[in-house]
Amino acid sequence: MYGLYERRLSSQIDDNRRPRHIALVVDGNRRWARQAGFTDVVDGHRVGATRIAQLLGWASAEGVEIVTVFLCSNENLTGRPPEELEPLLNIITDVVDDLAGPQEPWRLRIVGALDLLPADTATRLTDAVHRTEGRSGMQVNVAVGYGGRQEIADAVRKLLAQHAEQGTTIEQLAETLDVDHIAEHLYTSGQPDPDLVIRTSGEQRLSGFLMWQSAYSEFWFCEAFWPAFRRTDFLRAVRDYSIRHRRFGS
Repeated sequence: MYGLYERRLSSQIDDNRRPRHIALVVDGNRRWARQAGFTDVVDGHRVGATRIAQLLGWASAEGVEIVTVFLCSNENLTGRPPEELEPLLNIITDVVDDLAGPQEPWRLRIVGALDLLPADTATRLTDAVHRTEGRSGMQVNVAVGYGGRQEIADAVRKLLAQHAEQGTTIEQLAETLDVDHIAEHLYTSGQPDPDLVIRTSGEQRLSGFLMWQSAYSEFWFCEAFWPAFRRTDFLRAVRDYSIRHRRFGS
């Protein structure tokens, strides 16, 4: 029955209005674990991790070109107890290693402040990204140690450093500075902004995710916790997006 319903949902998606870039806040792992009776909430992260590759397969089948997945915020790195943070980072690096496997078509990019991560974690993530260079599959951005405000601050810092090297004065930069100059230095530089942002777990907020890039995105909030997120939920989100009239602030 689910297969039939999934095919029906897919057929209802307007081919001319499919999202190119989908971003996801995969929330609710810990709450799912408690609800499922697990004594260790890290088990929720482990089960949620198995959904990532499935999600990418669903997105690829629907013609999505870019997927950005929010796995860990910069606040998580300082706010989570060590006994939860260490296994969480190990789970994330294992997921990224798997996505970089030779059997996978994805091209990976880490979006976040790698300098905030433990050195061994940052190295593993960077090595995994390098292994996917030259692949022709869907672009997958993995947001680790990510914060929207931090991203904008980093972009401005890079912009100022670039112009300082070129000998541009602050006054000259102020006369020409526009939004495109900042966008060129974001973690997602060179990519289109997300058309659709999905958040699981029933929370209706972005938590600083892609603050700059999501200015004109469409949002879809799902009650299911991330480990329970199904292909039917994904297809409903894409179908709903395809029938909306995007206004882009007008």
